[in-house]
Amino acid sequence: MSSWRKFPLLFFLQCMSVLCLGFSVAATDTLSVGESLTGNRTLVSKGRKFELGFFSPPTDNSGYYVGIWYKQIPGRTVIWVMNRDCPVSDPSSAELTVAPDRSLVLLLNGNRSKKPIWSSTSKKINYTVLRTSNDESVVVAVLLDTGNLVLRNTLEENIWQSFEHPTDTLVPGGRVGLKKRTGAYQALVSWRSAVDPSTGLYMDRVDPHGSGQYAFMWNGTTVYHNLGAWNGQRFTSVPEMGISTRYKYISVDNDEEVRFSFQVADPPTVSRIVMSPHGQLTMFVWSDEPGQWLLHWATPTSPCDVYSVCGPFGLCDVASSQYCRCLPGFGAGSSSPGDWSCGCARKTSLHCGNGDNASSSTDGFLPVRNVKLPTNSSYFSKAGAGSPGDCELACLSNCSCTAYAFKDGCLVWGDGLRNVQQLPDGDATASTLFLRVAAADLAVASNHDGFYSVSSVALLSTLCFFLVVAWRRRRAKTVGHDGSLLVFSHGTLARCTKNYSHKLGMGSFGSVYKGMLSDHTAVAVKRLELGSAAQGEKQFRAEVRTLGTIQHVNLVRLRGFSATKHERLLVYDYMPNGSLASALSGPSFGLLDWSTRFGIMAGVARGLAYLHEQCQERILHCDVKPENILLDAAFCPKVADFGMAKLIGRDFSRVLTTARGTVGYLAPEWILGLPVTAKADVYSYGMTLLELISGRRNRDAGAGRGVGHFPLWAATKAAEGRFLALLDERLAGRADMEELGRACNAACWCIQESEAVRPAMGQVVQVLEGSLTVGAAPVPRYLELFCAEDSRML
Repeated sequence: MSSWRKFPLLFFLQCMSVLCLGFSVAATDTLSVGESLTGNRTLVSKGRKFELGFFSPPTDNSGYYVGIWYKQIPGRTVIWVMNRDCPVSDPSSAELTVAPDRSLVLLLNGNRSKKPIWSSTSKKINYTVLRTSNDESVVVAVLLDTGNLVLRNTLEENIWQSFEHPTDTLVPGGRVGLKKRTGAYQALVSWRSAVDPSTGLYMDRVDPHGSGQYAFMWNGTTVYHNLGAWNGQRFTSVPEMGISTRYKYISVDNDEEVRFSFQVADPPTVSRIVMSPHGQLTMFVWSDEPGQWLLHWATPTSPCDVYSVCGPFGLCDVASSQYCRCLPGFGAGSSSPGDWSCGCARKTSLHCGNGDNASSSTDGFLPVRNVKLPTNSSYFSKAGAGSPGDCELACLSNCSCTAYAFKDGCLVWGDGLRNVQQLPDGDATASTLFLRVAAADLAVASNHDGFYSVSSVALLSTLCFFLVVAWRRRRAKTVGHDGSLLVFSHGTLARCTKNYSHKLGMGSFGSVYKGMLSDHTAVAVKRLELGSAAQGEKQFRAEVRTLGTIQHVNLVRLRGFSATKHERLLVYDYMPNGSLASALSGPSFGLLDWSTRFGIMAGVARGLAYLHEQCQERILHCDVKPENILLDAAFCPKVADFGMAKLIGRDFSRVLTTARGTVGYLAPEWILGLPVTAKADVYSYGMTLLELISGRRNRDAGAGRGVGHFPLWAATKAAEGRFLALLDERLAGRADMEELGRACNAACWCIQESEAVRPAMGQVVQVLEGSLTVGAAPVPRYLELFCAEDSRML
């Protein structure tokens, strides 16, 4: 009877499958025993967030892989690869199926047999002798909306899941870690290159030496970076993790396991953590507005801090858009784009000479200037070589010597040179590396920017010729380099901004326009307004070069500049969410929850603390206000326009007192004509903090009239401990009360009349983080005078 009752349903399903086959193959998220995935058929998760199927990277003869990628995002961003080291030549010749032994198997179909090339079980299997298990529980493979591919039984239990076997990417809900009892670990292992999914050289895994921390390893042998200890919210070496409260990072270390994962507080947010082919752990956030992945944080911060990132005989230069290039006399060792794992190979073999007779060698040396010397183990100090000339002879007489340097003694290197890094001009740690090359490459190398031959007097005339050619070519370039910055021609920036047609806004120092570089990178171009006191081009370049060395996750990155006799332009990273001022003035600000606002507060404080306390030359911003705080796609704040007064040689007091909308943020010492210190920035930050808390501008008539009314009212409420009265009504009380109290107290201490009473920005960061406790601040009575004076003027 029960079988008869099932028959109509079974018959209906069979008819529907026939109808579907007659027109199109309906997308499904499930693969059952006896079914197979082959050719262009795919699995699509129930909510259509992820897709699984065969794919081929955009290179010739690269083969096909089974992978999982985002369904709704343009292009194909792959988060997991099944057969990363066993590609198939044709997806129609392979099939993914659930085997009778309850495992997931990728089979290569031959003439007479099927050869397993990947299985979810670690044991070797012979597909031709598999038999159906006596276990009656049915197993299916399901692609979930989390991006997790699971094998499930009828009890909805996962007997295998891809999240337990990550490749290079961690998505929300995924994990990396270590099972302490079994020793099994989950690690992120990079792709070989951006277009080659095979196992790369870089790995992020639990430290094999037992520290419990996460270590980055090169080639399974060399540890080159550590995430540091977990402080409850983030790893100590990645402060950027604590900036945005849109993400919850989870770290577990107990008797059973060490585990790290993350979640997003806002479900529509799409983000991923990737061990890049270049050895950086990177977090990306998808932004619909520019239609691209935006970098949220990366560690190590500089790609040049990654071990052997450019391979042997490669040179790492952060000022270059590609950052890896070959040392002179060498060419790329791999034809695959972006694959620097093989480094560079010599163009011409060395001539060692006979025995130890150095004079019989025709090799010479090219000085590679302003570099960080190689740090691989194949170097040693050469005793007895007391001068640069002796050091050169010592290297030349040794057939295995590839380079030398004379700095506090003679150092010589053998084998491949790794971790050579180009440093900016004037870096006190920079050295000159003398690279051994064949005679035929000496003249050729002189045509490369930055490399000059001094090995033979006979080549000096040739060198001069090539230098003139290189100089002329550099003048003709549309993009060059100055230290770590790109140097643009005026025409290049006019083209990339479509003749300055897309205006983003206007500030105290000029207008800002959106542009698109040739590599499709979105930028913001600021055209500075130059007065009669504008500094000369040489001084301008020097100041810009200083700003270019300042890198912090909460400071807008300066990419480059253009300087002509009559115009100065600065090129910054583009921030898709605009300024904090536009957010405060628009209806969308009410949609920003408390955690996002608090993340903005803390991020701005960290950025200013960096300018005040951690830069080699302390920088006062002097114009902190919401207009100069920009928001990236993840609402991570970036302080803009720092260092502008010194940059363009303008009287800042005149700019600030005449700039529209700035007066409400001026510290009393500005108005009274007293000397200005970093505490003026603290005051301006405190005013901005009150606006973030309340959602009101500090001149908002809703809390009274004029400059002083709202801050005075807010300070009074905070002194009474009535923090909820300050909270934006649109949040309906939804805020962390402890964080709210810390923010209100910090803001009121910042806006005190006496700068001696105001905290330093580093202390403000500590207050917001909760590591420094402060009580209620006194009400700044000078604001009453401002209110009275402002009332008389109305």
